[in-house]
Amino acid sequence: MLPIALIFSLVHIVLLLLGWFFGDIFVGYLHKVADVIGFLLLLYVGGSMILEAIKGEERVIDLGRFKNILMGALATSLDAFAVGVSLSMCGTPGNVMAANVISLFLVTVAVVSVGVFGGARIGRRFGRTAEIIGGIVLIGIGICILAGIF
Repeated sequence: MLPIALIFSLVHIVLLLLGWFFGDIFVGYLHKVADVIGFLLLLYVGGSMILEAIKGEERVIDLGRFKNILMGALATSLDAFAVGVSLSMCGTPGNVMAANVISLFLVTVAVVSVGVFGGARIGRRFGRTAEIIGGIVLIGIGICILAGIF
């Protein structure tokens, strides 16, 4: 659980800092591209979950595989890049960014840890139904990102 949480947290803070460093360069192009990429990644992950649940194949996503963890982390962290750009455009100083990075890291570790623990318990209890609902939620989040709701 902790390695997964750490990877998610590191991806979040790296993307936040990249957005902050390169904010002035990417301002006009970044927002729409990030939204579309985030939507497509969430659509892929959520759609795959739904299809696997409907097919009825017993398949466990290997959370020990770096590729699977990284894809999930990137899909949920692209907005951090956009936030970094926004903070850059507002002229956020380095000391405030340091506090933001520390806060984001700690909150992400806590939330991902709770999510992994709770998700495993829910998955064991509700199986395919939970997988379908989870896939729908991910696709819904992707649609909200694309629509500018999040």
